[in-house]
Amino acid sequence: MRQMRNIVILISGRGSNMQAIVEAAKQERWPARIAAVISNRADAKGLAYAAQHGIPVLTVASADYPSRALFDAALQEAVDVFQPDLLVLAGFMRILTPGFVAHYAGRLLNIHPSLLPSFPGLATHEQALAAGVKLHGATVHFVTAELDHGPIVAQAAVAVHADDTPDTLAERILVQEHQMYPRAVRWFIEGHLKLVNNLVQIAPAAHSSSMTTSN
Repeated sequence: MRQMRNIVILISGRGSNMQAIVEAAKQERWPARIAAVISNRADAKGLAYAAQHGIPVLTVASADYPSRALFDAALQEAVDVFQPDLLVLAGFMRILTPGFVAHYAGRLLNIHPSLLPSFPGLATHEQALAAGVKLHGATVHFVTAELDHGPIVAQAAVAVHADDTPDTLAERILVQEHQMYPRAVRWFIEGHLKLVNNLVQIAPAAHSSSMTTSN
């Protein structure tokens, strides 16, 4: 019998990717539990969803701390209570300190709404449209101290249409995110991911679905 592993998810808002992960874990019977959902905002709508599904929820309010370092120390203390095998950022709108990232090195995943390394930071859909790219998408990656960088686990791409707006692009990409992020989390939980020379290797059984493209 496989040992159950603990996943902690960090959110700042509605947590739609968190919801996709929770649903996939239940439906696919992962060898893992969502041990907690933690937010830096007490009004994050995703907390209510998690609580309704019997998941422990917690708020570590970033507004209560005068510095990023103090907030990250409090957040780390809260996270570690749940002994996470994997920490998942799902719309967590905070820049994490190098010390926090180092503490969870190799077990900290994020999803970013662009095909990294293109368009790090905010307003990625606006950036993509301004650049005139023909493909745009999202990336799941291991988190490093450098913002929106780190070894890439999976990417999903959509075609950019001539009449696209940031909102229409975001809507189509979010559909892809809700498929890709749970899949990447499951790969980690089931031991399909390896980091070799700062690159992600995916076990052959999982590799064929590591990238999807949609119109």
